[in-house]
Amino acid sequence: MGGDGIAPVTIDDYAAPNFAPQIREAMDAAKALDDVLDYTVDGVVDQAAAELRAHGVADPNPGREDFRPRMQLLFDSFWAEPNLSHMGRISLHTMFVQMTRNRMLLEDLLARHPEIRDIEIRRPIIVAGLPRTGTTHLQQLLATDTRLRSLPYWESLEPFPMPNGAADRDGRDGRWERTHAGCEFMNAAMPYFKRMHEMDADHVHEEIQLLAIDFSSMFYEPLAPIPAWRDDYLERDQTPHYEYLKTVLQALTFLRGGKRWLLKSPQHLEQFGPISRVFPDATVVVTHRDPVEVTVSMATMAAYTGRMQMDPVDPVAVGAYWADRVQRLLNGALRDRHLLRDAQSLDVRFDDFMADTEGTLEAIYEQADLLRDPDTV
Repeated sequence: MGGDGIAPVTIDDYAAPNFAPQIREAMDAAKALDDVLDYTVDGVVDQAAAELRAHGVADPNPGREDFRPRMQLLFDSFWAEPNLSHMGRISLHTMFVQMTRNRMLLEDLLARHPEIRDIEIRRPIIVAGLPRTGTTHLQQLLATDTRLRSLPYWESLEPFPMPNGAADRDGRDGRWERTHAGCEFMNAAMPYFKRMHEMDADHVHEEIQLLAIDFSSMFYEPLAPIPAWRDDYLERDQTPHYEYLKTVLQALTFLRGGKRWLLKSPQHLEQFGPISRVFPDATVVVTHRDPVEVTVSMATMAAYTGRMQMDPVDPVAVGAYWADRVQRLLNGALRDRHLLRDAQSLDVRFDDFMADTEGTLEAIYEQADLLRDPDTV
């Protein structure tokens, strides 16, 4: 792998990762924790509630109870993966607790500030495209426009502060520090990951992490092949979960401001229906690239990051899963592309974007009815 003037490297430990000593030590130590965690939906909810009570939330509740069967299906789907590791089970449990805690913090915030539901999410700009089609680069460029509200990585992980916390508008209340520490561990465990997708606490991130709070999102799929989860997710109308996302965006607007959201996720490619219903005035930018290149790149990244959940990793199985998944995403986009009105959508070819970045930005700004300042974006 290589490109952009960076010397190529060969990753030869996909199936049997060669972790740094301190990472291997942490993983070995995790085995004891694996034996005592409660891997049930009730156990996750109880732990999240206990943690919030310790921080002053008197009556933590996760809101609508319909998330429970979806979390149960995630447990069942991941536990059906024969190579799921001790570290994988622990990290998934930690993730589910955090998602549930975020749900409870949102409900607490809404109870204290019901006016949040009246905040309008006006004319968001939504980038929808396969991974490796230039979506991240495009999002980063657009995010330099201070009129657009984007989502830093730390905020995507912990969108809501504790009620008794001393949060400022930059999130320097412990959330940023925890995210930074997590990125440091990730870079130590997967030293080549930053060459595939650079991440730090302030990195402009996808809202797919916010969709995951409602336990209905493509977010979980890169962690391990989970076909049962995928099939259930694709069969369900995702409109209620995009409505949940809108509520989260309303809450984040209340907490940290912003007038016009900049959103981005590959998941949106197969969800033009929910997007058109929940965000009817959105400008949707659809990116395109040779799907063969995309599939190889996505499979490479998923096989590499799979070491955090699976031991051993089966690169062939991971590759097959993502070859199929990319096809499903493209089929969904082709099926529903007509739902996006011409006046509110734009197609961007990767090669055109790379050859004429300025022209691409001008076209997006014109479609979004936003005056562009070339000196800032």
